[in-house]
Amino acid sequence: MYVRRNFFTAIVLVALSAAAQAQSYPARSVRMLVGFPPGGGTDIMARVVGQKLSESLGQQIVVENRPGAGGNIAAEAAAKAAPDGYTLMMGHVAPIAIAPALYPKLPYDPLRDFAPITYVAWSPNVLVVYPGLPAQNVRALIALAKSRQLRFASSGNGTIQHLAAVSFAQAAGIDMLHVPYKGSSQAAVDLLSGQVDLNFDSVPSVINFVKQDKLRALAVTTKARSAQMPEVPTLAESGLPGFDFSTWWGLFAPAGTPRDAVAKMSAETVRLLKLAETREKLANVGAEPGGGSPEEFASFIRGEIAKWGKVVREGKIALE
Repeated sequence: MYVRRNFFTAIVLVALSAAAQAQSYPARSVRMLVGFPPGGGTDIMARVVGQKLSESLGQQIVVENRPGAGGNIAAEAAAKAAPDGYTLMMGHVAPIAIAPALYPKLPYDPLRDFAPITYVAWSPNVLVVYPGLPAQNVRALIALAKSRQLRFASSGNGTIQHLAAVSFAQAAGIDMLHVPYKGSSQAAVDLLSGQVDLNFDSVPSVINFVKQDKLRALAVTTKARSAQMPEVPTLAESGLPGFDFSTWWGLFAPAGTPRDAVAKMSAETVRLLKLAETREKLANVGAEPGGGSPEEFASFIRGEIAKWGKVVREGKIALE
């Protein structure tokens, strides 16, 4: 009887300890990995969400940039991090949904190695060109590309910018030179100076340059126009139907992270995404807020992996 009583007491103590830890999480600072340099869309999302989480949770969210390989370096680091709730990743469509179709030997599995937390935001991609380029619209750009080879920038091999440009070139019947960078901010530097001619970047990465007339926006890649750039036509309106490319961001933890920690971070992030202040910050950079449970986000990711796999196969897209 004494042994049995001690056994049940131990169970109760373990349960109470787990409950206490869940209530106190996070008890220290949390790092949020970003697969691209400061200044790009993923970095912007991480800092908007990270700041609000820091304020509401009472612990600092430290954004850690690990650029390279189209976001794959940070994804690998996040996948291999301790699953204790103190490492998160601001995920991006490229390393999560596109990379599986392009890299036969990824050092991580997007479905097996991550615990989805919530869908943070999405944005159209926009075709932007160097203002000195003599092309005021998509048709003029295609005509110019047929007279000489244009150079397009991207945030790295296998990113959505890369795939959007390749798909655009295939649909337009043109050949362009790919110049990959480690992130949007680095690509923008060379685009602003005319070292490259165009990019299909996310709206948050380029909207301020467009507003300042430092870049010229010719079209968005979604079926409908962007609410933040309503004057910019879609590619379909510009004579190239069928395009529906958009960038999305989501919050992840390593697989095996305690469910209570995932649930708490998910609920708090979703709550913050509903705040008028957060929605305004996202709107100012051309992004639409997301939301949803970890289960809903996981289902979305499975659909995105299937979608981008089809794009890569049908477009016969391969890395250089």
